[in-house]
Amino acid sequence: MKYFVNEDIKNTQRIFPKQGRYGYYRYDMNENPEGLPKEFVDSVLKEITPEFLTIYPEPDRFLNAYASYIGAKYENVLTTNGSDMAIRYLLETFGEKGKEVVTVAPSFEMYWVNCSILGLKHVPVPYEKDLTIKIENIIAAISENSRIVVLLNPNNPIGNVYTEEELQRVIDRAEEVGAVVIIDEAYHYFYPQTFLKYALERDNVIILRTFSKLFSIAACRLGVIISNPEIIHYVKNARLTFDANAIALLFAEKILQNPEMIENLIRTENAGKKYTLDMLQERGYECRDCRGNFIFIKPKHNAKVIADRLENEKKVLVHAYNNELLKDYIRVSVGSEGAMKIFLDAFFELDV
Repeated sequence: MKYFVNEDIKNTQRIFPKQGRYGYYRYDMNENPEGLPKEFVDSVLKEITPEFLTIYPEPDRFLNAYASYIGAKYENVLTTNGSDMAIRYLLETFGEKGKEVVTVAPSFEMYWVNCSILGLKHVPVPYEKDLTIKIENIIAAISENSRIVVLLNPNNPIGNVYTEEELQRVIDRAEEVGAVVIIDEAYHYFYPQTFLKYALERDNVIILRTFSKLFSIAACRLGVIISNPEIIHYVKNARLTFDANAIALLFAEKILQNPEMIENLIRTENAGKKYTLDMLQERGYECRDCRGNFIFIKPKHNAKVIADRLENEKKVLVHAYNNELLKDYIRVSVGSEGAMKIFLDAFFELDV
């Protein structure tokens, strides 16, 4: 007798991240190419003792510190094992099987992947050919069957952002049909405009943040959900008891205690981005500041070929697309000027 397999999971098509990236120059997954200062990392590692490793994770100390850091309360925040786990919890909690989740497209793939796994209907709102998105099209896509609306601000991969007036229209329309609005602010620290107040003041708004981008601990997996206490309560019911690990929580707490390091990370990556865009524009490249810690570049030659050559000949990883809208571009994560010089030297040598 054949064993049972959930049909939604059975029929989900997945493409998993590239493996074997150690030893490469990594500009393909919006990580910090160089990471946190070594002396900071070493100081935190000293606290990871055998006793520390025997104890189950206790997130409350970090949550209280993080709530204070963003001007909220403990009841407004919840940790998750990366923001992709937050996405799973939110779609499990507020999605209804067969009902709709509205996102723009293309966008972060874990939204449509989780829709497929959970049996939710993904409603993608496409970009225009000039890489803009019309807010009217998002509003029009929200129907009586919508349960969740997702806005990434800035969006990955294209990098568009929303005005406050646009956001309010989406929140109001979602509220009319009984849907929650997820605002994914993974790249908040590179684009400081935040819609945090709506998560704290409105009944149907949720903010996501991550420690994988600016805070540079993607290996540890830590995300944060920010919303009103009722929504946090419901998600906590769905959450695994020990979700975020203790090493991630320790690093995150220590990061928050080092505001000068945070500011230096922001300055360093902003300087690296400006340097990269200036060098590309001097050479006549079409490029796009995507507001996060990444940029779009249109190579002179086939984008996929250039990406493959960078990997095989220079050990430089960038992100190329099969998507028809984006197939002429590569996405490049940004870091310090030094890190970006390594990329630019390799890119200019090959794209001639």
